[in-house]
Amino acid sequence: MGKVQYYTEEGLKKLKDELQDLKTRGRQDIAKQIAEARDKGDLSENAEYDAAKDAQGLLELKIAKLEAVVGNARVMDSAMMDASKVGILSTVKIKNVKNGMTVTYTLVSEEEADLKAGKISLASPFGKGLNGKSVGEIAQINAPAGVLEFEVLEITY
Repeated sequence: MGKVQYYTEEGLKKLKDELQDLKTRGRQDIAKQIAEARDKGDLSENAEYDAAKDAQGLLELKIAKLEAVVGNARVMDSAMMDASKVGILSTVKIKNVKNGMTVTYTLVSEEEADLKAGKISLASPFGKGLNGKSVGEIAQINAPAGVLEFEVLEITY
């Protein structure tokens, strides 16, 4: 059994939709490629057939991994979360102590992370630095540019 990951309802639905798409359309596309390559004659010297079979193997591997992720996925209930500390699925407003810039991020699982949407992974340096902090605390985050300090201004779920 793999590691349990927590998701938003939206994130889990997206994973399930991707899995369903790979199982249906993805497998159909690969089957067509194999059939077309098979129609071209001798399979022993058919590079297209070999490439299609390799693609089929990669697709099945991706499906198996995604099935494992979905099987270990749990939807978080925000009503049961402790809003006094930063944790998975919390939205946290932070202020850079050095320059005063404020940003807001939602901490999510690695698969849901999307910086453009303001979602960062709990496993990222920012996520690790913020995890468990309360409003008013200073989080020290190890970044490539050195240690950055952020003050936690607000936590919501």
